[in-house]
Amino acid sequence: MFILYQQDLLGLTADEALLRSAGDEIDAYARTLVLGVAREAQAVDGPLARHLAGWSLERLGILERAILRVAVYELLEEMGVPKAVVVNEAVALAKRFCSAEAGSLVNGVLGSLVAAGIQEEAEVSRRVKEDS
Repeated sequence: MFILYQQDLLGLTADEALLRSAGDEIDAYARTLVLGVAREAQAVDGPLARHLAGWSLERLGILERAILRVAVYELLEEMGVPKAVVVNEAVALAKRFCSAEAGSLVNGVLGSLVAAGIQEEAEVSRRVKEDS
């Protein structure tokens, strides 16, 4: 999450952000998440943008956006992690590092995505990307 935050804040590529954090211990899962969010940006941001009622991705705080992107990527790609765990972890991160209101926002957006069937949402984004 913090690497994605730096990446977004400083306008870095995923590789640049990982290199910038090279002095820190970056575990394999964190690396997978950072690279996966970058690789699947359309599949992550498309459904996310559609479920931000009254908001845009750009209007979100950078940290909230990073938390949501990681969670959406995990919901799409990490089938071994239960959806409820992904949502609960994202909400806890938002409450801890942002605010209680951010936790509610994250919970609402992710809950809406899960209820709508995030896999189907991502497929729509992938088809739109292919058609463009």
